[in-house]
Amino acid sequence: MHKFAVFGNPISHSISPLMHNLAIKELGLDAFYGRVLLETATDLKQKFLNLGLNGANITVPFKLEAYRISDELSEAAREIGSVNTLVRKNSKFYGYNTDAPGFYEAIREFGSLKRVLVLGAGGTTRAIGYILAKNGVKFDILNRSEKEPENFKCENFYTYENFKIQSYDLVVNSTSAGLKDDFLPAPAEILDAVFKEAKFAFDAIYGKITPFLDLASTHGVRTKDGREMLINQGALAFNLFYDNKFDKNLILSAMSRAIRL
Repeated sequence: MHKFAVFGNPISHSISPLMHNLAIKELGLDAFYGRVLLETATDLKQKFLNLGLNGANITVPFKLEAYRISDELSEAAREIGSVNTLVRKNSKFYGYNTDAPGFYEAIREFGSLKRVLVLGAGGTTRAIGYILAKNGVKFDILNRSEKEPENFKCENFYTYENFKIQSYDLVVNSTSAGLKDDFLPAPAEILDAVFKEAKFAFDAIYGKITPFLDLASTHGVRTKDGREMLINQGALAFNLFYDNKFDKNLILSAMSRAIRL
């Protein structure tokens, strides 16, 4: 039996086990996917080995530790600087980042994008920035405070104090604001001004209408949550567990049904 899991803290809310286990069942595989609450980042490698896992998904706040313990890194993981999928084979840890392509698949329906504004400057922003730059999309970052510029590929890095209002096709919330509270990812006066000129709004948070998406809707902006990003990155990770041997559409179909259960 192959064994997989998702590591995080908190982790009880994760629906990854539901998604992966339904895909396992429908593909007729001898495998199981669970969740692991990890208290200390440095325990990740040993916990993985102790559980005899073949692969794992890594969520906050352990993506940098997963990057650190990887023996081999995909191009995306190396460029982004974080790993959300670990595969163990040939006594080595292989690290991947499926957040980036998962995000890009989710925004394809918005069509051609000339300029994007990303709110926040954490690990999710690095993944989003990587895939936007790779596809030739210019983007700016708006964050509460300054960050080291080498982590990002943006045109402009703004803080609330020096932000210049301009027109964006898409505004993305990559922060946790609105996940377990009623906060906005940036000051309301800034978002009001931005949404007057924006076409689309995307929130990496899934399963709820966040204050960010609610505000965008009041301005007539088309909105989308992170559900498709979650499913797409999950399907890519699942296939990495099995050396990309399965039809991605079969995995997506199973995971899409699982998330609606």
